[in-house]
Amino acid sequence: MTERESYIDLEVDGKVGILTLNRPEKLNAWSWESARQLAARADEIRFDDEIRVVLLKAEGRAFCAGVDLGMPEDRITGRSPAEKSRNYYERFRQVHERFNVFSNLPQPVVVAINGYCLGAGLEVAMMGDIRVAGDDAKFALPEAGVGVGIDSGGDLRLVTEIGAGWTRLLALTGRRIDAETALRVGIVQEVVPVDDLVAHARALCDEIAANAPLAVQAIKRTINFWAERGMAEAMRFVAASSAPNFTSDDMTEGYRAKAEKRPVEFEGK
Repeated sequence: MTERESYIDLEVDGKVGILTLNRPEKLNAWSWESARQLAARADEIRFDDEIRVVLLKAEGRAFCAGVDLGMPEDRITGRSPAEKSRNYYERFRQVHERFNVFSNLPQPVVVAINGYCLGAGLEVAMMGDIRVAGDDAKFALPEAGVGVGIDSGGDLRLVTEIGAGWTRLLALTGRRIDAETALRVGIVQEVVPVDDLVAHARALCDEIAANAPLAVQAIKRTINFWAERGMAEAMRFVAASSAPNFTSDDMTEGYRAKAEKRPVEFEGK
């Protein structure tokens, strides 16, 4: 990845592979390139026998504040609405394939979440096996407020972790919740003072790394096999369901209003 700016850095420290989201000036905003790099880093980790656990953390004051608010028309094009919708569908499928590489790493992934964990950021965090939040963390799925669906499976993973009711509440309202609420409903497993976050998450990694690696990996596989049953089929539906949203007038107006920091009125077209 030397030919491109690194959005996600990898450091190996003892038995722990440390992935760091490293676009602090953008609040680690997510992009197609971020997804590509996440999969590339996962490929580096996958067959490294020295790495027994992965720690995913972020540089700066936010874990990930979601996608860039630049207009999506600049990213995916098409000669007609139908072709553009098809192109979004294929790009979503490509992102799902990249995310699958990361979520199915044999090594357990501990996620350390500080500050904003919104939209795509929450979707990335939900691919981890254990999530620890700093007491400053804020969580939300704001997609409906900009006129798009949740396109990378974060809502499906939330249903598995916290149930359909809380997932609906978060996804349909876009409401932000704090770290203690996230702990109570099961999005995260621990909350610690933000100044202690990385050290605490690293200690948890070391605790896991001290166990038999083949046994740890077998446990992860079996738990995820059950938790993610039907996920592959559901993700194909997600891509098909989300793609038309990204060619709608509502999406165009929603992104523009958010970028201009003004209220938006959706017309359902």
